[in-house]
Amino acid sequence: METPSRKLRWGILSTANIGRAAVIPAIHASTTGEVVAVASRDSERAREFAEANAIPEHFGSYQGLLDSDTIDAVYIPLPNSLHKEWAIRSAAAGKHVLCEKPLGLTAAECEAMDAAARDAGVTLMEAFMYRFHPRTERVIELLRAGAIGSLRSIQASFSFRLTQPDNIRLSRELGGGSLMDVGCYCVNVSRTLAGAEPMQVQAFASWAESGVDEQMAGTLKFADGLTAQLDCALTLERRERYVAAGTEGYLDVEAAFLPGTDDAEIAEHRGRGSMTTHTIAGADEYQLMVEHFADCVSNGAALRYPASEAAANMRVIEALYRSAREGGIPVDVPST
Repeated sequence: METPSRKLRWGILSTANIGRAAVIPAIHASTTGEVVAVASRDSERAREFAEANAIPEHFGSYQGLLDSDTIDAVYIPLPNSLHKEWAIRSAAAGKHVLCEKPLGLTAAECEAMDAAARDAGVTLMEAFMYRFHPRTERVIELLRAGAIGSLRSIQASFSFRLTQPDNIRLSRELGGGSLMDVGCYCVNVSRTLAGAEPMQVQAFASWAESGVDEQMAGTLKFADGLTAQLDCALTLERRERYVAAGTEGYLDVEAAFLPGTDDAEIAEHRGRGSMTTHTIAGADEYQLMVEHFADCVSNGAALRYPASEAAANMRVIEALYRSAREGGIPVDVPST
Protein backbone atom coordinates (compact mmCIF):
# COMPACT_ATOMS: atom_id res chain seq x y z
CA MET A 1 0.00 0.00 0.00
CA GLU A 2 1.33 3.42 -0.96
CA THR A 3 1.21 6.27 1.53
CA PRO A 4 -1.01 9.00 0.07
CA SER A 5 0.39 12.51 -0.31
CA ARG A 6 -2.46 13.79 1.88
CA LYS A 7 -4.44 11.93 4.50
CA LEU A 8 -8.02 11.03 3.64
CA ARG A 9 -10.34 13.39 5.52
CA TRP A 10 -13.16 11.40 7.13
CA GLY A 11 -16.59 12.47 8.29
CA ILE A 12 -18.70 10.23 10.54
CA LEU A 13 -22.45 10.12 9.95
CA SER A 14 -23.89 9.52 13.44
CA THR A 15 -22.59 9.05 16.94
CA ALA A 16 -23.18 5.28 16.94
CA ASN A 17 -21.11 3.30 19.41
CA ILE A 18 -19.30 1.21 16.78
CA GLY A 19 -17.78 4.38 15.40
CA ARG A 20 -16.63 5.55 18.82
CA ALA A 21 -15.32 2.16 19.94
CA ALA A 22 -13.75 0.77 16.78
CA VAL A 23 -13.70 2.72 13.53
CA ILE A 24 -12.75 6.20 14.75
CA PRO A 25 -9.78 4.87 16.79
CA ALA A 26 -8.74 2.83 13.74
CA ILE A 27 -8.73 5.93 11.52
CA HIS A 28 -6.84 7.89 14.20
CA ALA A 29 -4.23 5.08 14.35
CA SER A 30 -3.88 4.77 10.59
CA THR A 31 -1.22 6.48 8.50
CA THR A 32 -3.71 7.22 5.74
CA GLY A 33 -6.64 9.05 7.28
CA GLU A 34 -7.89 11.52 9.85
CA VAL A 35 -11.35 12.09 11.31
CA VAL A 36 -12.20 15.74 10.80
CA ALA A 37 -15.95 15.86 11.48
CA VAL A 38 -18.93 14.07 12.97
CA ALA A 39 -22.64 14.67 12.40
CA SER A 40 -25.75 13.96 14.45
CA ARG A 41 -29.35 15.05 14.15
CA ASP A 42 -28.76 16.56 17.63
CA SER A 43 -26.19 19.36 17.46
CA GLU A 44 -25.35 19.13 21.17
CA ARG A 45 -24.80 15.39 20.93
CA ALA A 46 -22.52 15.94 17.95
CA ARG A 47 -20.53 18.55 19.89
CA GLU A 48 -20.11 16.29 22.93
CA PHE A 49 -19.11 13.34 20.75
CA ALA A 50 -16.58 15.43 18.84
CA GLU A 51 -14.97 16.70 22.03
CA ALA A 52 -14.81 13.20 23.54
CA ASN A 53 -13.22 11.69 20.43
CA ALA A 54 -10.73 14.40 19.41
CA ILE A 55 -12.74 15.37 16.31
CA PRO A 56 -12.26 19.03 15.34
CA GLU A 57 -15.62 19.73 13.66
CA HIS A 58 -19.24 18.76 14.27
CA PHE A 59 -22.55 19.21 12.47
CA GLY A 60 -26.15 19.18 13.66
CA SER A 61 -27.33 17.39 10.51
CA TYR A 62 -26.00 14.68 8.22
CA GLN A 63 -26.50 16.84 5.14
CA GLY A 64 -24.53 19.64 6.74
CA LEU A 65 -21.51 17.35 6.93
CA LEU A 66 -21.98 16.20 3.34
CA ASP A 67 -22.09 19.81 2.16
CA SER A 68 -18.69 20.52 3.71
CA ASP A 69 -15.72 20.74 1.34
CA THR A 70 -13.38 19.60 4.12
CA ILE A 71 -14.60 15.98 3.86
CA ASP A 72 -13.29 13.38 1.38
CA ALA A 73 -15.00 10.24 2.70
CA VAL A 74 -17.75 9.26 5.11
CA TYR A 75 -18.26 6.31 7.39
CA ILE A 76 -21.93 5.36 7.82
CA PRO A 77 -22.88 3.41 10.97
CA LEU A 78 -26.56 4.40 10.80
CA PRO A 79 -29.40 1.86 11.27
CA ASN A 80 -29.66 -0.56 8.34
CA SER A 81 -32.80 1.08 6.95
CA LEU A 82 -30.92 4.37 6.44
CA HIS A 83 -27.86 2.99 4.63
CA LYS A 84 -29.24 3.35 1.12
CA GLU A 85 -30.50 6.92 1.50
CA TRP A 86 -27.35 8.30 3.08
CA ALA A 87 -24.90 6.35 0.93
CA ILE A 88 -26.60 7.71 -2.19
CA ARG A 89 -26.70 11.24 -0.74
CA SER A 90 -23.02 10.94 0.18
CA ALA A 91 -22.12 9.81 -3.32
CA ALA A 92 -24.11 12.68 -4.82
CA ALA A 93 -22.08 15.03 -2.62
CA GLY A 94 -18.87 13.57 -4.03
CA LYS A 95 -17.92 11.67 -0.86
CA HIS A 96 -16.41 8.20 -0.83
CA VAL A 97 -18.44 5.82 1.34
CA LEU A 98 -17.54 3.12 3.86
CA CYS A 99 -20.88 1.75 5.09
CA GLU A 100 -21.63 -0.66 7.89
CA LYS A 101 -22.87 -4.11 7.10
CA PRO A 102 -25.25 -5.16 5.74
CA LEU A 103 -24.77 -2.58 3.01
CA GLY A 104 -28.48 -2.50 2.15
CA LEU A 105 -31.74 -4.12 3.18
CA THR A 106 -31.90 -6.02 -0.11
CA ALA A 107 -29.66 -6.89 -3.03
CA ALA A 108 -31.56 -4.31 -5.09
CA GLU A 109 -30.66 -1.60 -2.56
CA CYS A 110 -26.99 -2.60 -2.74
CA GLU A 111 -27.11 -2.40 -6.53
CA ALA A 112 -28.74 1.04 -6.43
CA MET A 113 -26.04 2.28 -4.03
CA ASP A 114 -23.35 0.80 -6.27
CA ALA A 115 -24.82 2.52 -9.33
CA ALA A 116 -24.96 5.86 -7.51
CA ALA A 117 -21.32 5.56 -6.47
CA ARG A 118 -20.22 4.63 -9.97
CA ASP A 119 -22.17 7.52 -11.48
CA ALA A 120 -20.54 9.93 -9.02
CA GLY A 121 -17.06 8.44 -9.49
CA VAL A 122 -16.64 7.61 -5.78
CA THR A 123 -15.62 4.47 -3.91
CA LEU A 124 -18.24 2.44 -1.99
CA MET A 125 -17.37 -0.44 0.33
CA GLU A 126 -19.20 -2.54 2.91
CA ALA A 127 -17.47 -2.59 6.32
CA PHE A 128 -17.01 -6.34 6.91
CA MET A 129 -13.82 -5.79 8.87
CA TYR A 130 -13.05 -9.43 9.77
CA ARG A 131 -12.09 -10.12 6.13
CA PHE A 132 -9.05 -7.86 6.51
CA HIS A 133 -7.63 -9.69 9.53
CA PRO A 134 -4.52 -11.72 8.57
CA ARG A 135 -6.04 -14.74 10.28
CA THR A 136 -8.94 -14.76 7.84
CA GLU A 137 -6.48 -14.47 4.99
CA ARG A 138 -4.46 -17.39 6.42
CA VAL A 139 -7.56 -19.58 6.73
CA ILE A 140 -8.34 -18.95 3.06
CA GLU A 141 -4.73 -19.75 2.11
CA LEU A 142 -4.87 -23.06 4.02
CA LEU A 143 -8.15 -24.03 2.39
CA ARG A 144 -7.02 -23.16 -1.13
CA ALA A 145 -3.76 -25.07 -0.57
CA GLY A 146 -5.70 -28.21 0.37
CA ALA A 147 -4.46 -28.29 3.95
CA ILE A 148 -7.60 -30.16 5.08
CA GLY A 149 -8.33 -31.90 1.80
CA SER A 150 -11.51 -31.10 -0.07
CA LEU A 151 -13.74 -28.62 1.80
CA ARG A 152 -17.11 -30.31 2.41
CA SER A 153 -18.74 -28.58 5.39
CA ILE A 154 -18.79 -25.17 7.06
CA GLN A 155 -20.43 -24.32 10.37
CA ALA A 156 -20.69 -20.69 11.47
CA SER A 157 -22.25 -19.27 14.64
CA PHE A 158 -22.65 -15.75 15.95
CA SER A 159 -24.94 -14.87 18.84
CA PHE A 160 -25.26 -12.64 21.85
CA ARG A 161 -28.01 -11.94 24.35
CA LEU A 162 -29.79 -8.66 23.78
CA THR A 163 -31.49 -7.41 26.95
CA GLN A 164 -32.75 -3.95 25.93
CA PRO A 165 -36.28 -4.26 24.46
CA ASP A 166 -35.98 -0.86 22.73
CA ASN A 167 -32.73 -1.72 20.95
CA ILE A 168 -32.80 -0.89 17.23
CA ARG A 169 -31.80 -4.50 16.43
CA LEU A 170 -35.34 -5.48 17.42
CA SER A 171 -36.98 -2.93 15.12
CA ARG A 172 -38.38 -4.29 11.88
CA GLU A 173 -38.72 -0.76 10.48
CA LEU A 174 -34.99 -0.12 11.02
CA GLY A 175 -33.90 -3.39 9.42
CA GLY A 176 -33.20 -5.33 12.60
CA GLY A 177 -33.11 -9.05 13.31
CA SER A 178 -30.50 -11.64 14.17
CA LEU A 179 -29.74 -12.54 10.55
CA MET A 180 -29.24 -8.90 9.56
CA ASP A 181 -27.15 -8.08 12.63
CA VAL A 182 -24.90 -11.09 13.26
CA GLY A 183 -26.08 -13.80 10.88
CA CYS A 184 -24.85 -11.73 7.94
CA TYR A 185 -21.33 -12.57 9.16
CA CYS A 186 -22.12 -16.28 9.06
CA VAL A 187 -23.44 -16.00 5.51
CA ASN A 188 -20.47 -13.92 4.46
CA VAL A 189 -17.78 -16.16 5.94
CA SER A 190 -19.45 -19.24 4.45
CA ARG A 191 -19.40 -17.71 0.96
CA THR A 192 -15.87 -16.40 1.46
CA LEU A 193 -14.45 -19.76 2.57
CA ALA A 194 -16.34 -21.62 -0.12
CA GLY A 195 -15.17 -19.21 -2.80
CA ALA A 196 -18.55 -19.73 -4.44
CA GLU A 197 -22.22 -18.77 -4.21
CA PRO A 198 -24.82 -21.15 -2.75
CA MET A 199 -27.50 -22.39 -5.11
CA GLN A 200 -30.19 -23.09 -2.49
CA VAL A 201 -30.95 -22.34 1.17
CA GLN A 202 -33.27 -23.51 3.90
CA ALA A 203 -33.95 -21.77 7.22
CA PHE A 204 -36.02 -21.82 10.40
CA ALA A 205 -36.50 -18.88 12.73
CA SER A 206 -38.00 -17.75 16.01
CA TRP A 207 -39.70 -14.38 15.76
CA ALA A 208 -39.83 -11.54 18.28
CA GLU A 209 -43.03 -9.65 19.00
CA SER A 210 -41.69 -6.79 16.88
CA GLY A 211 -41.62 -9.08 13.84
CA VAL A 212 -37.85 -9.52 13.51
CA ASP A 213 -36.10 -12.86 13.76
CA GLU A 214 -34.53 -13.20 17.19
CA GLN A 215 -32.98 -16.56 16.34
CA MET A 216 -32.32 -18.36 13.04
CA ALA A 217 -30.71 -21.57 11.83
CA GLY A 218 -30.07 -22.19 8.18
CA THR A 219 -28.28 -24.29 5.59
CA LEU A 220 -26.59 -23.13 2.40
CA LYS A 221 -26.22 -25.70 -0.38
CA PHE A 222 -23.49 -25.25 -2.98
CA ALA A 223 -23.34 -26.77 -6.45
CA ASP A 224 -20.41 -29.08 -5.62
CA GLY A 225 -22.19 -30.63 -2.62
CA LEU A 226 -20.55 -28.41 -0.01
CA THR A 227 -22.97 -27.34 2.71
CA ALA A 228 -22.72 -24.49 5.20
CA GLN A 229 -24.77 -24.41 8.38
CA LEU A 230 -25.31 -21.19 10.25
CA ASP A 231 -26.98 -20.20 13.46
CA CYS A 232 -27.41 -16.71 14.81
CA ALA A 233 -29.37 -15.22 17.68
CA LEU A 234 -30.04 -12.14 19.76
CA THR A 235 -31.26 -14.35 22.62
CA LEU A 236 -28.31 -16.67 23.36
CA GLU A 237 -24.99 -16.40 25.18
CA ARG A 238 -22.13 -14.89 23.23
CA ARG A 239 -20.73 -17.28 20.59
CA GLU A 240 -18.51 -16.37 17.68
CA ARG A 241 -17.00 -19.28 15.79
CA TYR A 242 -16.65 -21.05 12.47
CA VAL A 243 -15.41 -24.52 11.53
CA ALA A 244 -14.31 -25.51 8.04
CA ALA A 245 -14.26 -29.30 7.62
CA GLY A 246 -12.58 -31.19 4.82
CA THR A 247 -11.86 -34.77 3.85
CA GLU A 248 -8.53 -34.78 5.72
CA GLY A 249 -9.09 -32.45 8.67
CA TYR A 250 -10.80 -29.32 9.88
CA LEU A 251 -10.00 -25.74 10.88
CA ASP A 252 -11.60 -24.35 14.03
CA VAL A 253 -11.64 -20.58 14.55
CA GLU A 254 -12.83 -19.05 17.83
CA ALA A 255 -13.55 -15.33 18.36
CA ALA A 256 -14.03 -15.56 14.64
CA PHE A 257 -15.11 -12.05 13.72
CA LEU A 258 -13.90 -9.88 16.59
CA PRO A 259 -10.59 -11.36 17.80
CA GLY A 260 -9.31 -8.08 19.20
CA THR A 261 -5.71 -7.01 18.63
CA ASP A 262 -3.94 -9.81 20.50
CA ASP A 263 -2.43 -12.79 18.68
CA ALA A 264 -5.14 -14.92 17.06
CA GLU A 265 -5.21 -18.67 16.52
CA ILE A 266 -6.39 -21.26 14.01
CA ALA A 267 -6.73 -24.81 15.33
CA GLU A 268 -6.03 -27.39 12.62
CA HIS A 269 -7.28 -30.86 13.53
CA ARG A 270 -6.33 -34.17 11.93
CA GLY A 271 -7.56 -37.41 13.42
CA ARG A 272 -8.23 -37.90 17.11
CA GLY A 273 -6.01 -35.86 19.34
CA SER A 274 -3.87 -34.46 16.55
CA MET A 275 -3.93 -30.66 16.46
CA THR A 276 -1.68 -27.96 15.07
CA THR A 277 -2.10 -24.38 16.26
CA HIS A 278 -1.40 -21.61 13.77
CA THR A 279 -0.67 -18.39 15.66
CA ILE A 280 -1.29 -15.17 13.75
CA ALA A 281 0.29 -11.93 14.98
CA GLY A 282 -2.20 -9.52 16.47
CA ALA A 283 -3.68 -6.86 14.22
CA ASP A 284 -6.41 -4.23 14.23
CA GLU A 285 -8.78 -5.44 11.54
CA TYR A 286 -10.60 -2.09 11.55
CA GLN A 287 -7.37 -0.23 10.88
CA LEU A 288 -6.47 -2.63 8.07
CA MET A 289 -9.92 -2.06 6.58
CA VAL A 290 -9.78 1.74 6.63
CA GLU A 291 -6.23 1.70 5.25
CA HIS A 292 -7.29 -0.53 2.37
CA PHE A 293 -10.20 1.80 1.69
CA ALA A 294 -7.87 4.82 1.70
CA ASP A 295 -5.49 3.00 -0.64
CA CYS A 296 -8.35 2.47 -3.09
CA VAL A 297 -9.48 6.10 -2.88
CA SER A 298 -6.07 7.79 -2.92
CA ASN A 299 -3.94 5.42 -4.98
CA GLY A 300 -6.47 3.72 -7.25
CA ALA A 301 -5.98 0.27 -5.74
CA ALA A 302 -8.65 -2.28 -6.62
CA LEU A 303 -11.34 -2.87 -4.02
CA ARG A 304 -10.93 -6.35 -2.61
CA TYR A 305 -14.66 -6.44 -1.83
CA PRO A 306 -16.77 -4.27 -4.18
CA ALA A 307 -20.44 -3.48 -3.62
CA SER A 308 -21.42 -6.31 -6.00
CA GLU A 309 -20.12 -8.70 -3.32
CA ALA A 310 -22.45 -7.11 -0.77
CA ALA A 311 -25.37 -7.59 -3.17
CA ALA A 312 -24.48 -11.28 -3.52
CA ASN A 313 -24.50 -11.64 0.27
CA MET A 314 -27.92 -10.03 0.44
CA ARG A 315 -29.35 -12.38 -2.19
CA VAL A 316 -28.54 -15.26 0.16
CA ILE A 317 -29.99 -13.42 3.16
CA GLU A 318 -33.20 -12.63 1.29
CA ALA A 319 -33.54 -16.29 0.32
CA LEU A 320 -33.02 -17.36 3.95
CA TYR A 321 -35.75 -14.99 5.09
CA ARG A 322 -38.14 -16.28 2.47
CA SER A 323 -37.50 -19.86 3.55
CA ALA A 324 -37.93 -19.06 7.25
CA ARG A 325 -41.17 -17.14 6.66
CA GLU A 326 -42.57 -19.99 4.59
CA GLY A 327 -41.97 -22.73 7.13
CA GLY A 328 -38.49 -23.77 6.08
CA ILE A 329 -39.08 -24.61 2.42
CA PRO A 330 -35.97 -24.84 0.22
CA VAL A 331 -35.46 -21.61 -1.70
CA ASP A 332 -33.19 -21.12 -4.71
CA VAL A 333 -30.72 -18.26 -4.60
CA PRO A 334 -30.88 -16.11 -7.75
CA SER A 335 -27.55 -15.60 -9.47
CA THR A 336 -28.28 -11.93 -10.18
